[in-house]
Amino acid sequence: MEVTLDDMEVMYVAAESGPEGAEQAFDKLESHFSTLRGRKFYGTYQSGEYRACVVIMPEDDPSSLGLNTCIIPGGRYIRKKMKDWLERIPEIEQTFVSLAKQYPSDPERPSIEFYRSQKVLILFLPVLSSEGSHGLLQGG
Repeated sequence: MEVTLDDMEVMYVAAESGPEGAEQAFDKLESHFSTLRGRKFYGTYQSGEYRACVVIMPEDDPSSLGLNTCIIPGGRYIRKKMKDWLERIPEIEQTFVSLAKQYPSDPERPSIEFYRSQKVLILFLPVLSSEGSHGLLQGG
């Protein structure tokens, strides 16, 4: 299903070894918060770099937390729900590859994983738009 996402301002930790380092990057990111309740976590992948991300909340101060910030660009994406994703981690990359064969993907924007819950993962593949596109935008 095609959806349009808005830009999201996030704090992130870049994984040291691409997607293989995702778990460690999320562990490091999550360690900055006393509770994860109410937070929205995303993973992004673009040009070999994987980032564990969390949406910035009004009370957050990324610089005092020692976290980098960026904008996950909005636009047109193909959305695919994956249930029981913890048991299916190898299928995440395969699903993105399969989607990219079906739809003209936009290399200027990252592929996105939205960790809705411990059971449900939503994958977003960026698709080409006539309006142009933007890659991950560096923040402060």
